[in-house]
Amino acid sequence: MMAEAESRDDVPLKPQRVVKAFGDRMPANAILASDSGQNTELAARHIDIKAGQDFAVSGSLASMACGLPYAIAGGIAFPGRPVFAIVGDGGLAMQLGEFSTAVRYRIPLKLLVIKNNMLNQIAWEQMMFLGNPQFACELQPIDFALAAEAMGGNGYSVTRPEDVDGVLDAAFAAEGPVIIEAVVDAYEPMLPPRMPDEYRKNMLTALRETPGRKEIEANLAREPLKTMMG
Repeated sequence: MMAEAESRDDVPLKPQRVVKAFGDRMPANAILASDSGQNTELAARHIDIKAGQDFAVSGSLASMACGLPYAIAGGIAFPGRPVFAIVGDGGLAMQLGEFSTAVRYRIPLKLLVIKNNMLNQIAWEQMMFLGNPQFACELQPIDFALAAEAMGGNGYSVTRPEDVDGVLDAAFAAEGPVIIEAVVDAYEPMLPPRMPDEYRKNMLTALRETPGRKEIEANLAREPLKTMMG
């Protein structure tokens, strides 16, 4: 079911698809950092960390905006090793200016930003933990690829599944720091592998008044979310 989620050709682009393809391209000595939020779960589920690679993440899984600084620190501490990061658009917006630090020090950074214009982790927590409709989680859209170029780096953007491989190949071949903006489905829930009964009831209650209800319900009807909902 995980493999099925990683190979879906849906539009809007599924985040699992691009995260899996990103991880598969990381070399044997890669350093990977992730931020806190939905991107943490995506990295944990869909990137197979191998011997020789290192993975840095917030110790309490809750420090937003840590992914980019962690990656820069890794590049400075271990010169010569390629550095990668997976972050959300909310976290990156908080520390976006630090990408210029990666440019200044010529950190060999490839940063994938999951762009859904939402604080998605908070949205699903509102629904599962509290039974409340998603509220006030929308973000102001930022063109992260253009921002990367404005700071002297390289910027790429991908919106469709058939373009993922070509965009990633070009981004990984580029010299210097790179931001890869993946515009993904904002209505793709990130659920625990097994939903506690209380979470399931809260989720279904919250859905009644949550924006994008039809799109969320359509995603929940497909694997692996269907099995996770139980």
